[in-house]
Amino acid sequence: MIPSDHFVRFYNEVFKFLDERNGLEKYYAHISAHQEFHCLKDFSEKKLKGVYDYYVKIRKEENCGMELRLEKDCIYLGMTACPSLAKAIDNDAGACPKYCLHCPGWTFPLYRKAGLFQVKDMMGLDNPACRSWIFEDREKAQKKYEELLKTCPAEMIKKNF
Repeated sequence: MIPSDHFVRFYNEVFKFLDERNGLEKYYAHISAHQEFHCLKDFSEKKLKGVYDYYVKIRKEENCGMELRLEKDCIYLGMTACPSLAKAIDNDAGACPKYCLHCPGWTFPLYRKAGLFQVKDMMGLDNPACRSWIFEDREKAQKKYEELLKTCPAEMIKKNF
């Protein structure tokens, strides 16, 4: 087993390699399809509660700084200290310019299949932090998206709908 520091550096280089060959989105789609095996049933049946339970486990497993709130009509997930991006930044080869897209790369298709709508503020490659809102109601997700566009650069705001 390779240590996480080496693993992150390895897949950072894999992301660069694939991006140079226009294969990064296909790779993310493959990862998303794999995650369906682990998450789709819970996300589809339990909706926001299923997603919340998943991230409670991830927060512990990845030892990351994550603010996680299950609210009445959405989940707020604030990654305050992403250990993965921090390791990629602290790398003499430099982080892949699309490094942070690996999260929405696998979550966006999976959430769509589960009937969930995600809005993500990427916040920037130089800062190991991001924010996401996950909704069951598309109109509420659209409203959050439009709200974020008023205060954040449009290229940093992503959505799965």
